[in-house]
Amino acid sequence: MTPSVTVTPVRVASLLVGEDERLPVFVHLIEHPDGRILVDTGLTALHPAVADMDPQLEPLSDNSDVDLDSITAVVNTHLHFDHCGGNHLFPGRPIHVQRTELEDARTQDDYTIREWVDAPGVEYAPVDGEWELLPGIRLVPAPGHTRGSQIVAVETGERPIVIAGDTAVWFGELDAPETEGQLLIRSLDPQQVWLAHTAEPWSA
Repeated sequence: MTPSVTVTPVRVASLLVGEDERLPVFVHLIEHPDGRILVDTGLTALHPAVADMDPQLEPLSDNSDVDLDSITAVVNTHLHFDHCGGNHLFPGRPIHVQRTELEDARTQDDYTIREWVDAPGVEYAPVDGEWELLPGIRLVPAPGHTRGSQIVAVETGERPIVIAGDTAVWFGELDAPETEGQLLIRSLDPQQVWLAHTAEPWSA
C-alpha cells in the first residue's frame, strides 16, 4: 500500500455464534490524504432481537484510538445490525450505502434492527452502483450476502486492497468464491481483503 493510504481494523464487539464460539466484529478505518473514512460502525447497544447472540460490546465511542470527530465520511457495506448499530455516533455526516440496501433495510421484516438504521441524526447519501468516494477509493456493488451489499476498493498503485464487510464471512468463501460479490472480489486480484469477522486480512 502506498504510504498515503492505510487501512486499520478496529474491534467493536463479539457475537455468540455457537454453543461456545464467539465471532469478533471489526470495522475498518481508512486514512486518506483527503479524509478519514470509517467502513461500518459495529454496534453500541444491546437489543432484544439479538439477545441470543449475547453481544459483548467494545463500542467505538469507548475506543481512545479512534477520534470520532475526525471521521469525515462513513460507509456501510450493508445494513445488518452489527454493521450499522453505531451510525448514530455520526450525526450530520454522510453515510454512504447502496440505495437498494437502504430500501431493503427500511421495508423488509426481520432484515435488521430498523431503529438503528434510521436513528436520530443519521443522514444517508444513497449510492447507485459504482462510485468514487475519494481519489482511489471506490464503492462497488457486490451482491450476495444481501442484495445491496457493497465493497470498498482501495487503489494502492499496484493490486488493490478490499474491505468486504460480509461479502465473505470466512476465508474459504474467497478461496472458492460462489456469489456475485465474491467472484467480483477475486476478479480485482486484490493483495488483501479485510472481512468484518476476522482479525487478519485474506490474501491470495
